[in-house]
Amino acid sequence: MKILHAVATLSPETGGPAKACLEMARAVARRGHEVAIFTTDLGAPADPAVARERVVDRDGVSVHIFPVQPPKRWRASWPMGRALRRQIPGFELVHLHSLYLFHDWVTGAVCRRHGVPYLVRPHGTLDPYIHRRHRLAKTVLEHAFQNRGLSRAAAIHYTTEEEKRLAAPYACGAPGVVVPLGLDLADYQRLPPPGSFRARHPEIGDKKIVLFFGRLNFKKGLDVLSEAFAQVARTREDVHLVIAGPDHGMRRKMESWVSAQGVCARTTFAGMLLEEDKLAALGDSELFVLPSYSENFGLAVVEAMACGLPVVISDKVNIWREIEAAGAGRVGPPEAKAFARMIEEVLADPDGARRMGEQGKALVGEKFAWDRIAVRLERVYDAILAGQALP
Repeated sequence: MKILHAVATLSPETGGPAKACLEMARAVARRGHEVAIFTTDLGAPADPAVARERVVDRDGVSVHIFPVQPPKRWRASWPMGRALRRQIPGFELVHLHSLYLFHDWVTGAVCRRHGVPYLVRPHGTLDPYIHRRHRLAKTVLEHAFQNRGLSRAAAIHYTTEEEKRLAAPYACGAPGVVVPLGLDLADYQRLPPPGSFRARHPEIGDKKIVLFFGRLNFKKGLDVLSEAFAQVARTREDVHLVIAGPDHGMRRKMESWVSAQGVCARTTFAGMLLEEDKLAALGDSELFVLPSYSENFGLAVVEAMACGLPVVISDKVNIWREIEAAGAGRVGPPEAKAFARMIEEVLADPDGARRMGEQGKALVGEKFAWDRIAVRLERVYDAILAGQALP
């Protein structure tokens, strides 16, 4: 098959969606298919000399990078639009990532014009919590192109059953298929030497690290986390909170919250961590926390489990049922009291925490490994091209 992925950006600062797109494409390419990604240079260092398309090979995937233009909020790239119009007819199938953006408008329109089937992965934007945000602007875009883009899609690609259920009222009647995201497990098999992350942050000392890893974003429940950690810190002297991830408009608020709670000195803002630095933080931590108000998948949770960490997550993280069934962590509502209790339970039972970590690792190997997921994606693509029922 010849498959095209269209995504607004592959910048690591945008979090899981960019990582998932590239790794998904790479996993399918490893199965012998010809795979390309069209994206913009949003998040890359500014280079005024780059005014046209750049093409790079990323592990067998041809990545076409185009300059982004104002308004950057819409991720507009007219060179990318022109390239999509020229090249989409040469692909058998298109996989669209996200909604309400420039590439959704252009890609959907060109696919329909040339009869090229396409899937849409909404990245959680059809979750009611996210769907109602910026409703006026979204309504304009829905009437302009987005509702048509959804209703004419060959499928909507959900990453969990929970995401599919929540999105049903807003899916414009398009059929849905559930295929999870994953990891290349080899990337997590060898962690840096113990203490590597602590050595860079001497303020932590030998305290147990409670780790949040992800974008500092409004939906991540950072207000819940700051209050919950403060409650734990009042009863335990041996804990330290690490907040790792790019700032999406919430760092100052989070700093004010931990300051108001009196745990500023017991909180480290590590910024964005990549590759070895990320693995070092995961390897040195006692547990991972994510009290999100909305999370269509939670790739950071899967990364934590791949490193053997027990996880404490909200029941708005859409893989919570799988985690609870596997005994890989604790699940509760995104409320400070509930999170404080769950964190304390995990810290108070080291043997139980170790078992959770082992069960989480097993869960990732069974359900969230790209080599397995690529086979499922291939079956979905085959069914669409053959005009058969979605698997």
